[in-house]
Amino acid sequence: MPEKSLSSLGRMLGVLDLFDDTRLTRTAEDISNALDVSLPTGYRYVRMLLEAGLLQRVEDSRYTLGPRIILLDHYIRKADPVLREGIPVMRELVAATGFDCVLTSLFGTQVLDTHREMGGAPAALAYGRGRPRPLFQGGAPKVLLANFTPQQLRKVFDARHEEIVRNGLPPDWSEFRRHYAAIRRAGHYVSIGELEPQLAAVAAPILKAEGGAWAAISLVFETSRLAIVDIDKTVHLVTEAAERIGRRLG
Repeated sequence: MPEKSLSSLGRMLGVLDLFDDTRLTRTAEDISNALDVSLPTGYRYVRMLLEAGLLQRVEDSRYTLGPRIILLDHYIRKADPVLREGIPVMRELVAATGFDCVLTSLFGTQVLDTHREMGGAPAALAYGRGRPRPLFQGGAPKVLLANFTPQQLRKVFDARHEEIVRNGLPPDWSEFRRHYAAIRRAGHYVSIGELEPQLAAVAAPILKAEGGAWAAISLVFETSRLAIVDIDKTVHLVTEAAERIGRRLG
């Protein structure tokens, strides 16, 4: 395919990245301005994405993401090896503890929960499958970042330094690296009220044989239960579950 066509395709697919929790719909004019293309080009992108089912028209000539994405998500769920191997183990954890169990992955530096098994008294989570989570809050992102290479972690540190400081993490690179190295050595992280004040989580990475992590698995429960939760036992259950999934993926 000619380089110009590849560039045009990239811009057209970039339309899908323009939608988020703050902008659920867009006009063709919005899209053209955001991509810095002419209005006729913006309308052409919209028309092609409509035909593909990746966009749909809603009220007042506004567009939102289309139903084909739901179909693609169905195929992703069926094909994802981490879900295939992880869900049975997650159900065992829920049966053993009564807590919610969540699977979380990194896509670049975007943190997404990919599956949740409900416990006996499901927690009210603000995040769920597909909604991006903060990179520096909560147990799952901590154990995932802890398994970055130093080079990968340094890129995150340089690119997101202001956010790092806002979240109370070490502003100095060497201290920042040591912070995550300690989490990596521990093999787990206990988060208490970091992401949502009423929730605690115990997270562990599902490690790849060649380095890095497939995902993180977490048990989530109300902080009001901390006084009666055996944290050491919960850590053991979560880390053992992560190891089992990792071996199955191995």
